[in-house]
Amino acid sequence: MERRESAFGNAFFKPFCFAKSFMENTLWEKRFVGIAIVLGLLFLTALPATTIAAEQDDYILGIYGNANEDDTIDMRDLTYVKLIFFGKKPETELADAKYDGKINPLDFIQIKLIIVGKEKELTVVDTVGRAVTIDKPLLRLAVLNWNTLEVMRSLKQEKEKIICVSKSTIGKEEFFPEFKDTQNAGNAWLPDIEKILALKPDAVFLYATHFESSCDDVQKKLEDAGITVIRFDCFKPEDYLDEVNKLGYILDMEPEAVDFGGFYVECLNDVKEAVAEIPVDERSQVYFEGFGEDYKIGGNGTALHQIIEMAGGKNIFGDISCYKVIDKEEVMLRDPEIIVKQGYARGKYGYNTDDITWLKDIWAEIEGRIELANVSAVKDERVYVIIKEITGGKHFIAAAYMAKWLYPELFTDLDPKAIHQEYLTRFQGSDFDLDEHGVFVYHPEEHPDGK
Repeated sequence: MERRESAFGNAFFKPFCFAKSFMENTLWEKRFVGIAIVLGLLFLTALPATTIAAEQDDYILGIYGNANEDDTIDMRDLTYVKLIFFGKKPETELADAKYDGKINPLDFIQIKLIIVGKEKELTVVDTVGRAVTIDKPLLRLAVLNWNTLEVMRSLKQEKEKIICVSKSTIGKEEFFPEFKDTQNAGNAWLPDIEKILALKPDAVFLYATHFESSCDDVQKKLEDAGITVIRFDCFKPEDYLDEVNKLGYILDMEPEAVDFGGFYVECLNDVKEAVAEIPVDERSQVYFEGFGEDYKIGGNGTALHQIIEMAGGKNIFGDISCYKVIDKEEVMLRDPEIIVKQGYARGKYGYNTDDITWLKDIWAEIEGRIELANVSAVKDERVYVIIKEITGGKHFIAAAYMAKWLYPELFTDLDPKAIHQEYLTRFQGSDFDLDEHGVFVYHPEEHPDGK
């Protein structure tokens, strides 16, 4: 098959709001999800406003077959591609469902097959903007990105199809106990290529982007050996829902993607609606310090910045791009009302420990910085610590914590831990009890007994 580069860049595919699931998860619906989605469109007016699609009007589902370039593939796409074929509509990039460089009846057939979940191949634009043709069904998956594996588990992906994971996944025993004996490919950024090839995967999932590392070389080596490579991050807010939706199509789990997407959007919208009326000049001023080095800020474009905005706060370093170590005097000068520190050290937090000491020490270190003694956040003891695992793929939980810290009087009924527990129980299939175990955030008021 002749392949061509997608005309759409990564930035073009924006996140969208999923309609809340109106279907039960049955085999019939899995096979005929397209029909169910079309019928579901008739009932959108009955769904809660917070879960109706298209928060971003320009969102386009980056899958070939989405001829009318909206947020799903349905019968309207079949009608549209026929109108293109007969010269009644202008050709669109994604109308080429067969991805062969021309519009013809083969595209009609492909769209029909996608709608009923029987396509033998699917061309998807991944998070680095690559058009990737995937042979289906996918029965043997090497998933080196544990964030993608976490989303797959939210979509109820069968564990038996995951034949290989990274050492990071193996190391998260409490969170991924079912994968402790799965083949270990090593470092996600520098994996054991020979081991992966020997396992004969149908597809390998790699990270899309990272500010320090790249999977480009790994991708090339695998593709040179004839392996399909799909690159998603599944932790960045700007791409997260897009990746969830595409995984739904790739894994034949569209209803599950709708269900999980609805939960995700509802969590964020509860906060978004509450802070919408706060004037910009009255929003809480936040200094969010990243892990690794003191005074390492997450500027505009980073997940830390986006979490602040999701929670209705104002990043005091929103005028700076990316991650950067800044002068401590700048923090003093900008005088944040709230300081949040991102903690990161394997084995010191999360699902693997019940000891709060490490997070408590981080909090005490910031409160004790002499140069910050007169900063409002320190004087008012509005310093909080949150772990990196929550600010990553679980950023919707981080946004709930942040909102509660920024506007406690506005979110008296918001319970971030309850959101976290529902996520674990309902989507991760975990029996982990957050009332009994785990260390994720710290402030003295949340741990009055010091534990």
